[in-house]
Amino acid sequence: MMKRLAAAAAVVVLAACSSGPAKVKPAELPPPANRASAQLIWSTQVGASALTLAPFAHQGRVYLAGGSGTVAVVDATSGRDVWRVNLNTPLSTGAGSDGDVAAVVTQGHQLVAMAEGRELWRAQLPAASYTSPLVAGQRVFVLTADRSVLAFDGRTGAKLWTQTRPGEPLVLRQGGVLLAVGDTLVAGLSGRLVGLNPDNGTPRWDVPVANSRGTNEVERLVDLVGPVSRQGASVCARAYNSAVSCVDTNTGRSVWNKAAQGVVGVHGDAQWVAGTETDGRVLVWQRASGEKVWELDRLKFRDLTAPLVLGRLLALGDQSGQVHLLSTADGSELTRLSTDGSAVLAQPVLSGPALVVQTRNGGVFAWRSQ
Repeated sequence: MMKRLAAAAAVVVLAACSSGPAKVKPAELPPPANRASAQLIWSTQVGASALTLAPFAHQGRVYLAGGSGTVAVVDATSGRDVWRVNLNTPLSTGAGSDGDVAAVVTQGHQLVAMAEGRELWRAQLPAASYTSPLVAGQRVFVLTADRSVLAFDGRTGAKLWTQTRPGEPLVLRQGGVLLAVGDTLVAGLSGRLVGLNPDNGTPRWDVPVANSRGTNEVERLVDLVGPVSRQGASVCARAYNSAVSCVDTNTGRSVWNKAAQGVVGVHGDAQWVAGTETDGRVLVWQRASGEKVWELDRLKFRDLTAPLVLGRLLALGDQSGQVHLLSTADGSELTRLSTDGSAVLAQPVLSGPALVVQTRNGGVFAWRSQ
């Protein structure tokens, strides 16, 4: 796997990719099975994109970010812009929002909050961030590359608190774990899933997903990567190239932990948790026990995204811009969708009736399943 190192604040950032150990040409795929149909209902453009500029779905809208500074909020049904602004500065994260305030982080380490198409405030961060901000409870939460979690007032930008966790000097240049579960803020800090009090940042519980090991800094890297799969109090997450684990956030205990060699996050429903391995295999585990349900190797070496589980459908994108719709029952192909031919970098999202993906070239495509 190719690895590129760059300085970022007091840490070193590792740019991850989801390709195999060596670039292997994937096998040709047969024509699509066409056991299901999906209609392209709209498309738009936000400019060249990267892995960390993942689309975000909330209340029938899709929040989009392009690498050069475009932030757009799009109606999921029609594809029309609700609002769109250009911040005129390169972005390092996608947008997060509570439906009122939206927030992104720039490559200059600035947190920018917006509402109704206008900028509200900016705050300078102590380090880079590659995880989309979390906006909840009239606050904006940020996970930075130095393994700090910061909280800001959503309307004024005043910093409320900072929680810092020391760790290894390497972090990944890809989205981590930051979400709200009830009244707890859940963050991935190094190889641990940590529950924080959102009012002051104090820890409530701390669960190891993977432990640092190896003889050098790269081998000791154990960051958690997004997205995660949440069902009620159950949160399942991946530790980079190490393990997948499900945690009960009510008790702060690990329910199960399985070795897994993947570099992008997981998704699931009440029954299943799905993930893609480094070599392109797709795995599905039982959510309750962690037992493997099925494994698929037909899509190997295609640089797959994290999956999205939608009832009987499992959707994921690949390096050639294709979106694969599989059966969650056994991994068989239902159909295959095409974009602009550039890589789908982040997990597909569902917003209203629309299954939405964003490509490296900045194309955003939405389909309605038939």
